[in-house]
Amino acid sequence: MFLVLLLLNYKPNNYMKSIVLTTTLVIACVLSACEYKAKPDSPIAGTWQLLSHTETTKGVSTVTDYTKDLKMIKIINQTHFAFLVHSVNTAKDSSNNFDAGGGSYTLDGNKYTEHLDYYKDKNWEGKSFDFTIRVKGDTLIQKGLEKVEKENIDRVIIEKYVRMQ
Repeated sequence: MFLVLLLLNYKPNNYMKSIVLTTTLVIACVLSACEYKAKPDSPIAGTWQLLSHTETTKGVSTVTDYTKDLKMIKIINQTHFAFLVHSVNTAKDSSNNFDAGGGSYTLDGNKYTEHLDYYKDKNWEGKSFDFTIRVKGDTLIQKGLEKVEKENIDRVIIEKYVRMQ
């Protein structure tokens, strides 16, 4: 706009002004016609609070209620996830059980894969975990296999989350 105003006040000759003005308008039209396509929002992006965790190992299922003594949130943006877990009623010193991790993820339809890039136990780092997810309203359910050979872990897990406001 500044350039157009400057050109309108330019005195040498009207022919030169019209060429520069026309060129400026053409460039402006071309640039405005360019379409920017932002990456679509991920349907799972947000902050999620874990309600329950069910794990089944060799046919034996254990359910953990995350609404009482434990609290876990998972934060998911367009490309990465992170989770934070702690005991609710523990001492306010270093004996408080705390766990965290995170990394990148891929989502293809209802196929969700977490690539654990950061974790306190190096045996888990670098592992990928495949899940099937379902989002219904403010609820996210993910189900998949958690397998870490070095930790002798081979189990099916189902986690139920609610979206935090």
